[in-house]
This record gives sequence, structure tokens and C-alpha cells, in this order.
Amino acid sequence: MKRTALFVFTIWLALDLGAAHAFSFSEEAQRDAAASQAKAAAMYANLSAPCRESLKGKKIAVLIAERHSGKLQTGGGHGLLHQEFNRQLAALGLNTVSQGQINAQIAAAEMHAILNNDPDAALAASGRLGASFFLNGVISSRSGKNMMVNANEVALTILLTLTDGRGRVISSQTISAESWAGQDVLGVALGLVRDSAGPALAQLYVDYCSRAGR
Repeated sequence: MKRTALFVFTIWLALDLGAAHAFSFSEEAQRDAAASQAKAAAMYANLSAPCRESLKGKKIAVLIAERHSGKLQTGGGHGLLHQEFNRQLAALGLNTVSQGQINAQIAAAEMHAILNNDPDAALAASGRLGASFFLNGVISSRSGKNMMVNANEVALTILLTLTDGRGRVISSQTISAESWAGQDVLGVALGLVRDSAGPALAQLYVDYCSRAGR
């Protein structure tokens, strides 16, 4: 797990710093690059600490929902997004539960309860899934037409909350983006996770290794 996480983060770090140098056309850009390097170095140091042996083999179930008018909506349209989260977690050396198993074992109402931090629902579902932890991804979006440029735009945020099987929060991270993508919220979300979730998931990994099971 340790070697895999370090390898993944090294690749992300190289790409991030390479991009920073490529676009360093001003002193301000150089300062931003230096800050990015310092932040990346600190996170790399944190990732070098191994997880406790007691966490080996534990599973994480990823649950995804969209928030509309204050209400959570789940459904089959999140398949690619679920796969991408599982892929990145696996690259960090973490074990996940397939979406098929989750859909077969958890009813929609129970999934909503877990996403709303209901500890009883989390405990019941944890036993059926064989999952010790849940990663809840809640998507909030605002879309509309930008009249200045006459184009549709989407502003999107994904709140990631890692909890244990009793619903206790271990880590919470946020990633966000804006895109000229019409009303394709899930497309923007998938691109956001593919391109920008690395640092947030790395911090979740650090929190998981240092806080989970305590």
C-alpha cells in the first residue's frame, strides 16, 4: 500500500510541477509554483508513513449522490464516476466494494440515510457489504447561461466524506470546478475527479491511515 501510494503521488507531483514550470511567465506564477511545490512536498512526506497493519484488507464502499434543491438523488447514472473513484482508491492501495454489490445490498432509502450521516443505516449496511468504511461523494452544481459570452456553464463541487462503519467522520475534502459544458453535470464531475481529485484523495488516504480504527 505504501509503495503504491508513493508511486501514484510521485506521478501527480511530477505532472503538477511540470505544468507549473511550463506556465511560469511572471513572478506571481513563480510564487504560485513555489507554494505548490511546498504543499506537494508536505503531502508527499505524509504519504510516506505506512498505514497500520490493522487496516490491511479493510474495504471502502463508495456512495455517490447529487444534491438538487436540498435533496439527495442517487441512481444508475453514476457508474463511470463510481469506477473512477474506485480506480484512484485502488491506485493508493485501498480496497473498495463494487457498485454492483452496493446496488444489490443497499436500497435507495438506506443509501440516502448513509449519505445523510445516519449511523444506524451505516452500521447495518456495513455488515452486509463487508465494508468497514464509506466514502460519500455528494455533488452540488449550479448551471445556467452566461449572457456575456452566450454559452452554457456549470459550476460544480464534490464534497467527499470518509466515515467508518458507524458513521463517524474520518476525513472531509472538497473539490470544485467550472466548465463550459452545458447541462452535463456528470460529465463535468467525471472530468473533475479524473483531473483534480488526486490531492484530495491523497489527503483522505493520510487521514485514513492515521485516524481510522482509533
